[in-house]
Amino acid sequence: MSDQVTVRPATREDWPGMWHTLEPVLRAGETYTYPRDITENQARAAWTETPAARVLVAVDPIDGAVLGTAKYLPNHPGAGAHVANASFVVDPEASGRGVGRVLARAVLDGARADGYRAMQFNAVVETNDRAVRLWQSLGFTILATVPEAFDHPTAGLVGLHIMHRTL
Repeated sequence: MSDQVTVRPATREDWPGMWHTLEPVLRAGETYTYPRDITENQARAAWTETPAARVLVAVDPIDGAVLGTAKYLPNHPGAGAHVANASFVVDPEASGRGVGRVLARAVLDGARADGYRAMQFNAVVETNDRAVRLWQSLGFTILATVPEAFDHPTAGLVGLHIMHRTL
């Protein structure tokens, strides 16, 4: 799969493809706490304009189409800045092609190279089975599950996993 996906830093020119990837996922409301009616400008600000964030895109090396996007940044400022946090979205049309795994490995490598000591996800929706399996296969463990912390549009109130791994 890695020969079918190139991961690189996002540029302004990538935004239309990133929005094409983000919009259906955010509108579905099944995996992120963003408002389901988030505007494109709000999404751009949240995803690309967060201080200290590094934003990446996974693109098709042939046509340059954005297949996924991720960002990583300090989980907390100051004394907690050595632990990274990250967010990932894969274009639903590219699901099952290994894009998430390639993007995750690039983020883990980038965070390690940037001096982070660990990565923590604060809100992995427990019904997001594919993501939970992916993170566990990459060495993340579930530290805790906050019960009924996410209002899923079809499953109702479900838990949010806090997941962690050292780098």
